[in-house]
Amino acid sequence: MSESATPGWETDMAGVARGPGRHLGFTEWQTVTQPEVDRFADLTNDHNFIHVDPERAAATPFGGTIAHGFLSLALLAPATQRLHVTDSTTAVNYGLDRVRFPAPLLVGAQWRAGAEIAEAEPVKGGVQVKMVATLEMRDSERPACVAECVFRYYA
Repeated sequence: MSESATPGWETDMAGVARGPGRHLGFTEWQTVTQPEVDRFADLTNDHNFIHVDPERAAATPFGGTIAHGFLSLALLAPATQRLHVTDSTTAVNYGLDRVRFPAPLLVGAQWRAGAEIAEAEPVKGGVQVKMVATLEMRDSERPACVAECVFRYYA
């Protein structure tokens, strides 16, 4: 895949059935910053030192602060929004089936998100789509987050 963002997929609800196996592309590479992590800590009231105290976190096996797992999960959102269902009037995040954090997202690391359609099935009034979304880090063999995200698109 190229270093820059790649386009998603535009289709209608009938076309989504042909989606399993289709990769929706990647976001641009971005860098996670300490101010972003600090804002997330304030929003969630999770001020664990591993996230917000660079000096103390330097003494851990990570060598510095890391993003919250839930922040890593939230960074997947732009990749999952790369599916555009043209005849859908409403799309909702229906939930998650499985979430894993194989590697920590270090503050200062570059990351990008991508998603692949794993399943598509009709539901009353629309279609349900499961995507496997991945938060990659530049120069890392393991991703920071992998999640099975379930969305519903309604007519």
